[in-house]
Amino acid sequence: MSRSLATVPTEHASRYLQQLCKHWAHKFPVEFTPEAGTIDLPAGRTELGADGAALRIAITAGEGGDLDRLEAVVADHIKRFAFREELSFDWHREA
Repeated sequence: MSRSLATVPTEHASRYLQQLCKHWAHKFPVEFTPEAGTIDLPAGRTELGADGAALRIAITAGEGGDLDRLEAVVADHIKRFAFREELSFDWHREA
């Protein structure tokens, strides 16, 4: 399994976390609070954490999962919710 992490500076982290979780809750297993969430996608798991300064994202690709694709899908969805601000996703792979 491979894992990728990003910390996205934003004052609206909790809002975006909840929007993403609600958006995917009708398709995938999702659990969330205003501060933390998990989304079990077919290709892997996304874990989210929010505080007043940033949204933290950890993506774990399942066996045969495409980590690049998961990063892009998660980031694109969050960017759509955050259309009023420019977000920066600086992904880092864990060894």
